[in-house]
Amino acid sequence: SGWDDPRMPTLCAMRRRGFTPETIRDFIDRIGVAKADSTVDYALLEHCVREDLGGKVPRAMAVLRPLKVILTNWPQDKVDLLEIENHPDHPEMGTHVAPFTRELYVEQEDFMEVPVKKYFRLFPGGEVRLKGAYIVKCEGCEKDENGNVTAVLCTVDLDSRNGTEGANRKVKGTLHWVSARNNLPFEARLYEPLLRDENEETTQSEEATVDKKDFISRLNPNSLEVCKGYMENCLGSAKVGDTYQFLRMGYFCKDPDSTEERPVFNRVVGLRDSFKIAK
Repeated sequence: SGWDDPRMPTLCAMRRRGFTPETIRDFIDRIGVAKADSTVDYALLEHCVREDLGGKVPRAMAVLRPLKVILTNWPQDKVDLLEIENHPDHPEMGTHVAPFTRELYVEQEDFMEVPVKKYFRLFPGGEVRLKGAYIVKCEGCEKDENGNVTAVLCTVDLDSRNGTEGANRKVKGTLHWVSARNNLPFEARLYEPLLRDENEETTQSEEATVDKKDFISRLNPNSLEVCKGYMENCLGSAKVGDTYQFLRMGYFCKDPDSTEERPVFNRVVGLRDSFKIAK
């Protein structure tokens, strides 16, 4: 869409996406200067971003692909205001309040009706901990006429509120969530590399159109995914350029396209680091 499109390898694009000056300097220091042409793994740049942002940006909860959860034993009008830390390693960054209600949103990928092995999220009969809140048990789900899951039915262990003795029992999975009643709708833009790797496996039909010397033919048609989700209300005060870690989802930076009614956040980088440091 322009030189500042967050997928472009320009400084203005990197700034818009959420890369900090410290990230760029660290990246340059690591790759050094060489007289010969060379190629640098993009994963190194992403590694530098994580190293920079990990210790200094606040955490918050945002659901990118919402699936409703109904807590069947929670009163319809009851709201529990929970205090959640902004950074687990930096108490000086303070806390924020998250309203806990009968209906919540979680990620679609956090529920499976028939779970695979080592799936520690929501499934019938399984328990998970909701971040900073309670332990809940999945009792089943609701479906539409086409068999698609529209809501997950759970019960709350009312004695497991975060910070109480009942919260200390072991539960393997911890999920992020957002209240379905008190939230802020937003748009998340998830970016992938603009150009496909020359060594990337392609289908026979794709091979016929890819010319390794022609970068146009290497453009990635899936370099942008737009999600319509919900975030905590505390993020409504974020300014353009502010960066947060959305729990379990990655680092996100508020984009200039944001409006008061619908904020837009760009994913700077995911949480999983694929870069291997040489020893």
